Amino acid sequence: MRSDKLIDSLRLFLEKGSDWERKPTTLSGVFIVKLPPYGKSPTRLVVEINPVDSSGKPSRRKGFIIRNFEEFKAIREIFADDKLADLLKCVDDVNPQAPERPKPRHDEEVIEI
Repeated sequence: MRSDKLIDSLRLFLEKGSDWERKPTTLSGVFIVKLPPYGKSPTRLVVEINPVDSSGKPSRRKGFIIRNFEEFKAIREIFADDKLADLLKCVDDVNPQAPERPKPRHDEEVIEI
């Protein structure tokens, strides 16, 4: 179900937001990013998936960008494959573990989903 309030919030962000601005949503690890125009592509919003740390901030500088629903469906199929989980467990076993660094939390505007 699409919410008129959500659509209005997204339209306002598309019109008033700065290029490359990232807004958190009420879904942990899900952000909305405003992309600048590029080539023939107009300014648009994308969803960024970026796990958050203990303070609620993105754990990576750049997350995984999903541009549209068709891309989401294709990615969902990939993530549903058990072989991907097995591969990632093996990668975890091979890689050395990096320490986590907590960051201070700041209040900011959140897009409600």
